[in-house]
Order: sequence, then C-alpha cells, then structure tokens
Amino acid sequence: MSMVSSAQDDAVMAEINITPFTDVLLVLLIIFMILAALVTPPGFQKQLPDSSNTPPTQERHKNNDIEVLVDAKGDIYVDTKKATTVTIYRDMYDVMKRKGANTHVSLTADVKAPYGIIIRILDAAKDAGLNDVGFVTS
Repeated sequence: MSMVSSAQDDAVMAEINITPFTDVLLVLLIIFMILAALVTPPGFQKQLPDSSNTPPTQERHKNNDIEVLVDAKGDIYVDTKKATTVTIYRDMYDVMKRKGANTHVSLTADVKAPYGIIIRILDAAKDAGLNDVGFVTS
C-alpha cells in the first residue's frame, strides 16, 4: 500500500479545466458561421433597368449631365451621338471638354447589355477625367 500524506489532500488545485470552455466556444463559433452565411447576401444583386432601343432624346437633358445609354445590342449613345467601344474614349473626352470636368455622367444600360461595354464606358470616363459617374435605375 502506498501512503499518501494528508498535506497533499489539502492542497488547492492550481490547474484550470478548460475543456468545457473550449466546447462552448466551438458551439458559438459554429452558430455564428451559420448565421453569417444566412444573413450575408451573395454577390452583386443589382438589376439594371429595361430601356427602349432608341437613343435618349433632348427632353431628357434637364441639366448639364452627360448621358450615356447602352441598349441590349450593345450600341452606345453619348449625349444622343452614337459611339463604339473604340471611339468611346475620344467621345467622352470631347464631351468633357465641352461641358467641363466637374460634370456628372449618368449611365443608363439595358438589362441585356454586355458588362464589358459598361466597364469600358467607366474606364473611358475615368480616362477623360470624369470621376462622378452614376447608374440610372428605375
């Protein structure tokens, strides 16, 4: 038989049992991961407005904005002037020189318009020095 002294029995245990604490933290982590997946919307959900296949008319020009329209076929109109993906850079620069660098660009695109053309229009506006670009939605 082994003899255990009574001094060892009366000593205070200095170790902390962290197993229950770890279990609670893991359960909370799983709950927060599930809630974050349910609350966060997936990706870019903006629906572009439907527009007719006609270029913008002069009565839509209520102020000094630059209006850019892209229809479903990918045709580009900059202030009622037809442009292409090649000439859009020069057209945006010309309109900026005529109306000023602090002019707002209103971009209206059809739902079926190719996104590559829209990105090219944004790039052309940036190259022309037009930093105030907005999407027109309905």
